[in-house]
Amino acid sequence: MSTINRLPLFDLSHLHGNPEQRPAFLTSLNETARDVGFFYLTHHGIPETLQQQARAFFALPDEEKQRVAMIHSPHFRGYNRAGTKLTRNQPDWREQFDIGAERTTLQLTPQSPRWWQLQGPNLWPEAQLALKTTLLTWQQAMTGMAQQLLRAFTEALALAPHTFDALYGEKPNEHIKLIRYPGQSAQGSQQGVGAHKDSGFLSFLLQDEQAGLQVEVAPDRWIDAPPLPGSFVVNIGELLELATNGYLRATVHRVVSPPAGQERLSIAFFLGAQLDAVVPVYQLPPQVARLAQGPTSDPLNPLLRDVGWNYLKGRLRSHPDVAQRYYANVVAKAEHAAH
Repeated sequence: MSTINRLPLFDLSHLHGNPEQRPAFLTSLNETARDVGFFYLTHHGIPETLQQQARAFFALPDEEKQRVAMIHSPHFRGYNRAGTKLTRNQPDWREQFDIGAERTTLQLTPQSPRWWQLQGPNLWPEAQLALKTTLLTWQQAMTGMAQQLLRAFTEALALAPHTFDALYGEKPNEHIKLIRYPGQSAQGSQQGVGAHKDSGFLSFLLQDEQAGLQVEVAPDRWIDAPPLPGSFVVNIGELLELATNGYLRATVHRVVSPPAGQERLSIAFFLGAQLDAVVPVYQLPPQVARLAQGPTSDPLNPLLRDVGWNYLKGRLRSHPDVAQRYYANVVAKAEHAAH
């Protein structure tokens, strides 16, 4: 059983540091990614400019936020009130605003895979016009930094430097969530967000001063990941676990609601693969491959190697109202197949 009590800390500047710093960084990254799957990242070069704008968005009148509600988007973009998103069929007590890559809607034909409908424009609040520019600029900076870290993983695993490039390609699945967790009484469910793994390559979380994030470092053993100024909390997604036959670890995590009278604000960035990609199993060097334990999968939510279908499946489960409005035939077909 893991004896870790605190997440490891990495300084990204060491990736480009002196001859001693770089190999030490890669060795530690390899071990952490295999054993924990979570870590803090500092000196990442991304300015912290979003907290104030995120708070301003959540402070908008409800009618303004409802103008950009996710129910208006077949691409699963926009605002959700607390309690409307589900994790493991239980409501998450958080309000959030989802933004994806700003791209044109694809024209569907009867032969098109339905995950094509995931691509499209975002919904932007007219009452806060600066949010669009700020978030899209931050999204591109985060993608660049995430790709830099992905290439560090390939080097740590003794793979070719651009091994993962073909998976995220020209249109990576970039996803931002602005998240506000209202306080709950001790008698409430305490599920800010339920226990889950992330589905993409890498996830980055910018936390405010309020604690709440917890990581399952061993079965039924949870540790806190308290806020650390100037850092992101980084975790590995299921896509990398699949691609490395379980060598890289996608770790279960959750957020506990803050106490009554307090709130928690966080901003998450997820880098995923192109929707038309199919995840292979990469040939790892023998000394690495022998430590791979195979990917783990929830039997109620099995992993798919077809990225578009896997991502759509997750969206349909998390947002049943949007699923019923725009994907009713997909939902009905899945329910029929399950029976």
